[in-house]
Amino acid sequence: MRSIKVFLFLITLIACNNTDVLYQSDEFTLYTYKVVQGDNVATIESANMIISNYQSRASENFSRLITFKFSINEKDNENPSGIDHWIVINGENKSPIIKFGQQDGPIPAEPEKMLTTNYEYTFRVDMTPVLNQFKEKGYFITYDGTRISKDDFKAVYIAGSSQPLTWDFDNLAENNLGLKDSDRDGIYEIKLVLNPEDLNQRESTEWNLTHDLSSRPSYHSDQKIVDALFNLSLEEAILTIEPDSTLRTGIEWPGVWTRDVSYSTILAFAFHEPEAAKISLKRKIARGRIIQDTGSGGAWPVSSDRVIWIVAAWEIYKVTGDMEWLKLAYEVAKNTLEDDYKTLRSIETGLYKGESSFLDWRQQTYPSWMSNADIAVSENLGTNAIHYQANVILARMAEILNQPNQIYQQRALAIKAGINKYLWMPKKGYYGQYLYGRSSLFLSDRFEALGEALTVLFDVASQEQANSIIEKSPVTPFGVTCIYPQIPGIPPYHNNGIWPFVQAYWNLAAAKAGNGKVLNHGLAAIYRAGSLFLTNYENFVAETGDYVGTEINSRRMLWSIAGNLAMVHRVFMGMSIEENGIKFQPVIPSNYSGIKQLSNFRYRNAILNIEIRGYGNKIASINLDGKQLHNSFLPANIEGAHKIAIVMANNDISTKNINLVKNTFSLTNPQAILFTDKIVWDTITGAANYNIYKNGTFFKKTNFNYVNIENSEFAEYTVSAVDKDGVESFTSEPILISKNEDMIFIQLEDYYSKSKLPYSNFTGNGFIEISPSINTEITVNVKVPEEGIYLLDCRYSNGTGPWNTDNNCALRSLYLNDDYVGVLVFPQRGKDEWSDWGFSNILQINLKKGNNNLQIIFKNWNNNMDGEINDAMIDYIRLIKL
Repeated sequence: MRSIKVFLFLITLIACNNTDVLYQSDEFTLYTYKVVQGDNVATIESANMIISNYQSRASENFSRLITFKFSINEKDNENPSGIDHWIVINGENKSPIIKFGQQDGPIPAEPEKMLTTNYEYTFRVDMTPVLNQFKEKGYFITYDGTRISKDDFKAVYIAGSSQPLTWDFDNLAENNLGLKDSDRDGIYEIKLVLNPEDLNQRESTEWNLTHDLSSRPSYHSDQKIVDALFNLSLEEAILTIEPDSTLRTGIEWPGVWTRDVSYSTILAFAFHEPEAAKISLKRKIARGRIIQDTGSGGAWPVSSDRVIWIVAAWEIYKVTGDMEWLKLAYEVAKNTLEDDYKTLRSIETGLYKGESSFLDWRQQTYPSWMSNADIAVSENLGTNAIHYQANVILARMAEILNQPNQIYQQRALAIKAGINKYLWMPKKGYYGQYLYGRSSLFLSDRFEALGEALTVLFDVASQEQANSIIEKSPVTPFGVTCIYPQIPGIPPYHNNGIWPFVQAYWNLAAAKAGNGKVLNHGLAAIYRAGSLFLTNYENFVAETGDYVGTEINSRRMLWSIAGNLAMVHRVFMGMSIEENGIKFQPVIPSNYSGIKQLSNFRYRNAILNIEIRGYGNKIASINLDGKQLHNSFLPANIEGAHKIAIVMANNDISTKNINLVKNTFSLTNPQAILFTDKIVWDTITGAANYNIYKNGTFFKKTNFNYVNIENSEFAEYTVSAVDKDGVESFTSEPILISKNEDMIFIQLEDYYSKSKLPYSNFTGNGFIEISPSINTEITVNVKVPEEGIYLLDCRYSNGTGPWNTDNNCALRSLYLNDDYVGVLVFPQRGKDEWSDWGFSNILQINLKKGNNNLQIIFKNWNNNMDGEINDAMIDYIRLIKL
């Protein structure tokens, strides 16, 4: 009898526990009161306390096989991409002496035993081949023919795949990966601690609320885990407010960053901390324009997503109704978008150029061959989505302020049309990542989560497209990855990474599309991480769900906090802040059913207390102080304390599909070279075939590692590798075919005084300097025998800053026969590396028969983010006839 009672008790307990399950997968289970992921458990003790025993397992799987290569001046210049050194550590603590540029044999299989933690190891490289060339020639020639001037040589670094090594060549100095030659024998060394582990990591930690939240909104529901994480995020939001009332980006990221504070403001801070958000956005204004933070090649216009500021500023206006703020935001938005229109717009596609929004780490989301000049001409999904929305908002701002607005509406529609014409992929059912290349652009068919979400939220996508995007886009077990598939050989960060703020925008898009399965998966991704980690980390590894193992991470990250808070306000409570009030559109999966109460929510001159019962995305009834609230819309002029009661219709939102897939990597892109009348590339392991593209369009497919070509006509070729599942790699670096007689080189020192600066590796008799005060207007005459279309670019150097950061990208306006053509972009190529020459972006021009007047002019819209330093050296102008 007793055994029967015990059995019945267990059955009852199991039944009760099943109702507490919010999400379950092979990787983890999310309950209303805890998270279980293997041995890792986070328990919600109360709305003010979480206990977690989470421990990273990253150090337990650290391979003894180490792949790496050496670098001069933080460039990937020792061997071709994919040709790496390797060692298998078997108890020794010092590598053999490796000659710079030597190529090792094939990389062996992974050893079974792993490397112990905190293992000291010294890497050694013989730099005498480089130093001898410096002595004999004054420069060193790398594997691809690039000359490194002796005067430009700064340091030798090591890059690699095993922590603390990184493949992020742009940040090797910042990561203290420079080698030293202490005894000046040409052998450079560095001692590193491999598989670093914090031995003081506690096995069990807890979060306890310590700050007074009485002045903030209060949330209570039948899901304790949501209540606790809401309070944890409220507390972290308070802690982000600096003494100067700005919003700190994260514990590891001091200061205000344009995109971080903007995306955070849109998600939650406009209504949680409107004054702090307003002060922070004001900090990102200079010269009456939005500041593009330091970034690839010297920031704007290589990076061009600063206009997300406009969307954030509009959100603050909608929350506060502050007309003075609107007037300021309008002027800043107008000035910024005018500069961007002249600088970024592609005449061919109507799209805007510049790096993917927030994905600002070059090799994390672009093929390694792409220079910053290449990135500057790429046309990205997310960046164009926010440019569309920024123009829509500017048009509305202008209308409110009785200013002309049709031009901004027209520009917005042109961008929307370009996105849908050039980036939509009907076979996949979602948008491509970006257009990329050199003279001809090609669509990358990778998925890009933030951009996809923004097209749904901003109505770039039609309702049919939005449903397709949410249903067909790939999501992985621990959440939606920034891109998919992942890039091989690149450590987790944007690549192979999940970012809670991106997940939050994805969840908002899923809610808008009414897809309960995708939304439920996305909520679990945010709540798992927050509960186990006891903070809002910036990112975690897609494959493992671990916060350890990404290139950079930070606790208490502003936009992750905002994403967590937004799940309550924007999803469960369904609050959409409009110009004249709040529209309620709750979206609640059935497993999150029950009673939800949001109290003390301050909106303009009102204090709202909101209660919701049930689930679904349809409202059965909604009352304001006991009376029906028409159209589920609360007007902005309401004052005082009020109660809003919502009863949901309990409709099923789990009928739409989810594309839950394993985390996948594409193949490495081929390295192609030209041999007379054929293009040859390295054989890619795992490739089922190769796709060849000519001038941006598909040319042919082959199973061989070469293709015969006709080299008597202009063409640009690229090659990609396709695996057995049809997953395609990035393309190879473009190979440009042109006859010598179709190329014109204009040595500018023949027209203007050549610079006396002591730089080398130029062609001809010298080079000229350009700055805001030197050669501000360059005019040359070009005579051609017949009319034709030409490509124009410049060979230049810019040593004002490093490849990956700062704000000194130089730019100038190109005019042909007095008509404006576009902007020439000269990104930074390395701090003080003025003898490192490369090519600018390419512009297409139509030369008439006879004389043509070319001008390169410094115009007011050519001011960069530095505002003063806008310098470059120009070797020559190159013209190529198509």
